[in-house]
Amino acid sequence: MTANGRLRVLLDGTALLGRHTGIGRYTAALVAELATRADLDLTVTGFTARGQLALRAAVPDGVRVRGGPVPARGLRAAWQRGAWPPVELLAGDADVLHAPNFVLPPARRAAAVVTVHDLAFLDRPDELAPANRNLPDLVRSAARRAGAVCTPSRAVAGEVVRRLDVPADRVVVTPLGVDPGWFGAAPPTAELRGELGLPQHYLLFVGAAQPRKGLDVLLDAHQAELDLPPLVLAGPAGWGPPPATSSRVHPVGYLGEEALRTVVAGATALVLPSRDEGFGLPLAEAMAAGVPVVCSNLPALREVAGGHATLVPPGDVTALAAALITVSGSGRDPTGTARRRGHATRFTWAACAEATVSAYQMALRDP
Repeated sequence: MTANGRLRVLLDGTALLGRHTGIGRYTAALVAELATRADLDLTVTGFTARGQLALRAAVPDGVRVRGGPVPARGLRAAWQRGAWPPVELLAGDADVLHAPNFVLPPARRAAAVVTVHDLAFLDRPDELAPANRNLPDLVRSAARRAGAVCTPSRAVAGEVVRRLDVPADRVVVTPLGVDPGWFGAAPPTAELRGELGLPQHYLLFVGAAQPRKGLDVLLDAHQAELDLPPLVLAGPAGWGPPPATSSRVHPVGYLGEEALRTVVAGATALVLPSRDEGFGLPLAEAMAAGVPVVCSNLPALREVAGGHATLVPPGDVTALAAALITVSGSGRDPTGTARRRGHATRFTWAACAEATVSAYQMALRDP
């Protein structure tokens, strides 16, 4: 604790470096909320050979950044073998260490908290990016050592208890939030449509082209129904096979937050055909923008959708194609739009931060 009783929190901000996808956006929003709290003294560190200059630019004013350039891959290999080097040696002392991206560094004295976003890597380790092939061992170790494990949904919490053998009273559900800007998102301007080559009407997929996102199923379903609107793919390349482009499939690549909001707001529907999800942030954001959603019938997506999305069996091309035909012909129902937006208001980053601080307090009480 600091002299005035503030809790010293050291948070791994490595995910803040580079383009922000799901975990990067979660980390950025969480850091922004934690930085406003009078009961915390927040420090962010990064495990990267690039050093801390980019990290300082990625955190709010007043947030301390500590640590030097260290190669992340080498550190992971060392941590897989044992408890050296401890995080205090790299970034200084803290009361609580929070690892928001699966991998928990060893600590000498700090109480440890780790966020586990999903457990897809346990079922399909072969689909992990090459740099993450040791993730299963690292996450199992993190779950054993953490005083508290955060998960984005009750669905993932249950899986962590069952599959990682973590006691239920050490798991804290910290649902992700929706930035208020999503509730007022407007469709793309003519200028942005021209810049991105957007059709007037389109279905939208948001996410990296990684295997568990089910993009292959979506492409097959879209190809099977020629009456469907064109399909826009927004997101980084990922590490899966690149999608085939055509006159009906339009990859627009990675979009910044502002552009992404408008592209989502202009969509006929957002499609999330994943084989596995821990929360599904694009689902919550699309609902906030009033956009209909078609998604896989997975526990976490059912939980987040709360009855406000069209659910289809994961991997079922025929069912997905039929659902897309239905939603594409339905138009925007004002009542449905209002209900989706109302449901999305329950997801706030302030609530996520509050639940996360409760995890910090839990970890401090852990013997």
